[in-house]
Amino acid sequence: MLNLVTAIILLIVAILCVIAVFRELKTKNFFAVLFAAASALMFGWFSVMTIYANLFG
Repeated sequence: MLNLVTAIILLIVAILCVIAVFRELKTKNFFAVLFAAASALMFGWFSVMTIYANLFG
């Protein structure tokens, strides 16, 4: 149960990072786009793998 809560929190953070990518693209701050995209990929991967491990592991 605790792992599922962690996965949901990580997914929310990943969604916020994706929003940050688009916001920073609009302001043409490419250094921030790089870090926001890397964070979105990392947190998204961890959330998906945590959900996968809880359902099928």
